[in-house]
Amino acid sequence: MKSTTEYSKIIAGTMTWGKWGKRLSTDEMVQLMNTCVDLGITTFDHADIYGDYTTESDFGEAFSKSGLKREKVQFIGKCGIQFKAETRNNKVKHYDYSSTYIIWSVEQSLKKLKTEYLDLLLLHRPSPLMNASEIFEAISKLKQEGKIKQFGVSNFTPSQIKLLETTVKVEGNQVECSLTHNDAMEDGTLDDCVVHDRLAMAWSPLGTYFRKSSDQTKRIQKTLEQLKAKYDATEDQILLAWILRHPANIYPVVGTATPERLALAMNALAIQIDLEDWFLLLEASNGSEVA
Repeated sequence: MKSTTEYSKIIAGTMTWGKWGKRLSTDEMVQLMNTCVDLGITTFDHADIYGDYTTESDFGEAFSKSGLKREKVQFIGKCGIQFKAETRNNKVKHYDYSSTYIIWSVEQSLKKLKTEYLDLLLLHRPSPLMNASEIFEAISKLKQEGKIKQFGVSNFTPSQIKLLETTVKVEGNQVECSLTHNDAMEDGTLDDCVVHDRLAMAWSPLGTYFRKSSDQTKRIQKTLEQLKAKYDATEDQILLAWILRHPANIYPVVGTATPERLALAMNALAIQIDLEDWFLLLEASNGSEVA
């Protein structure tokens, strides 16, 4: 992606920092974001819905006390999902990509995060009713006013991006991608990022490996046991190194709020998985050799 914005290769996902996870205090958030920056993690991934629409405010309060300079960090924001919450009078979960709502949502995020701009705005999930002209109107206005620097999507297919690009340039796509969920490598999603020079981001980059016991994760565990000593690395580091080897130049969004695991994630950048080891892991995940 041709951009004047430099994102850190490991992105800190904030979804579990607040109400939906660790419930960090303001001081704890200050400490964690400073730890991230000290490690070289300068990009923070947000969504308006995190913490039932509360985590942005919690983060913004902490950021204002952190001593960090805004120009030294990058904020990614998402909008579009509407669901029932104390602060929203919604009767059903839905998506809203009207020009009015996108603009309002971004302005709310800016107030909560205590910033004048987002480095990257993503539409959180595709809607069957999204209108490319309406989206173009909102993004053009937000860019013109300096409220967002770049525009992208999350969880969109190449055809859905193609629809949007009848009116507006899509500069990035954040999708689920890991060893246990590698569909994006097969369905054209990452190919689309390479062909069109989009920023490829992976949420849940460790997949279900640490969260679920299944035949798949047991096969992967057996293979990882063979590789840990070879690469002098932990399981999570090898899982990150596996997706980092993909030519789409994937930026993992790491959801941990534990400093030690964030440090391990950064060290994974130095691991180069051998070609055959990469396919050994793919075979373990899929349960069969490649065709």
